[in-house]
Amino acid sequence: MPKDRLQPDTNYILQVLKDIIGFKTVAPPGSCYQEIVDYLVPIFSGLGFETKKLVMPQEVFAAKCEDARLVGDRFNLRADLNVGAKETLVIYAHLDVVPAEGSWETDPFSLTRKNGRVYGRGVSDCKGSIAALIAALQALLQKDDAKRRPTHDLRYNLCILLTTDEEVGGYSGLCYLTDIGLVQGDYMLCMDGFSDDVVIGSNGMITWEVVVHGRSAHSGSSFMGVNAVERSLVVMQELMRLKTLVQSRRSMIPASSALEALGKKHLMPVLNITMINGGIKENIVPDRCVLRGDRRVIPEESMEDAIAEIEKAIKPLDVELDLRFFPGYPPMSVNPDHRWVAEVRAAVQRGMGFLPRLSGAQGSLDQAYATEKTRIPTCVFGVGRQLESNIHGPNENVRIADLEGFSRFLVELLAK
Repeated sequence: MPKDRLQPDTNYILQVLKDIIGFKTVAPPGSCYQEIVDYLVPIFSGLGFETKKLVMPQEVFAAKCEDARLVGDRFNLRADLNVGAKETLVIYAHLDVVPAEGSWETDPFSLTRKNGRVYGRGVSDCKGSIAALIAALQALLQKDDAKRRPTHDLRYNLCILLTTDEEVGGYSGLCYLTDIGLVQGDYMLCMDGFSDDVVIGSNGMITWEVVVHGRSAHSGSSFMGVNAVERSLVVMQELMRLKTLVQSRRSMIPASSALEALGKKHLMPVLNITMINGGIKENIVPDRCVLRGDRRVIPEESMEDAIAEIEKAIKPLDVELDLRFFPGYPPMSVNPDHRWVAEVRAAVQRGMGFLPRLSGAQGSLDQAYATEKTRIPTCVFGVGRQLESNIHGPNENVRIADLEGFSRFLVELLAK
């Protein structure tokens, strides 16, 4: 059968998706990781892949993962298929999902089909992509009974990475595999995306914390103390001044289709104050106030310069304070003229019937860490629609047509 007529089995996509949605791989705390990997290993082994269950050593987890909400072993899966091709494609997705909070109309961990869509936690982010990938591989690698070989030759050797803790900004998944040298290839496809655009850039993220110090006193004689909450207003005012400056900048990378519809044409940096905590009782002058927030860094900026800019704004203030930074994933930028980008877009057009635009993600991606460290040309493309799928919210959903289309896209990308 010519590859342009090869249709992955929709029922198989939905069956695999139903199975993996049933594993409550919620992070935090990071549950059912071993169970879902144990489910996936025989599927990939049956398709001819060499599989490895990769467990992060506890001492590395303790040193790198400071989030006390995360408990248990961190299981990742690597599946390799060497077909004798000249080049290797790395395909990545994460197995964890955010908690299923809010008012759901369906059981979030039981796949529900209605009105041309399926509902469940992770159907878009990003277990739907994994199910579509497995169906595409099953269609491509099924054996020809006469020749006892796959019915279609592949263009690339494949390295499939299915990892953990992406939803908590964790180190224990793709970042860990990158640092131990297991992310190797000529090109990379990150399936933690949407079907609207092919993403070639993303913002980096830095979390910051300011602890403002004061001196406690009875509130009736508050003039005898130093009110840390009131002193924090000076810090916030300076941060808001800096916010205006930071957010006047723009990246050269186009914003996503969803943000463009809201009038945002390019990626932009962001400075946020998102948390404040101070005081223990109404009649006690607080001696401590903690401010926290984040800084989103466009690819044209550096993480170091973004940190230095905040330090320059805050440190000269006449306020006793401690300032700390917690750098997260770096920004990412891929050359839009790279042939890998053109190849991915062309495969989308053949498989899904439209030529996707190129854009960047306002959020941060663990993929950026791997791309920065390995320099592997990367595209991000997945299942779901930014304005429809309600990612991270109640009633997360995806069009069945998009699952089918994404699986056809993968067939077009992989088959000779």
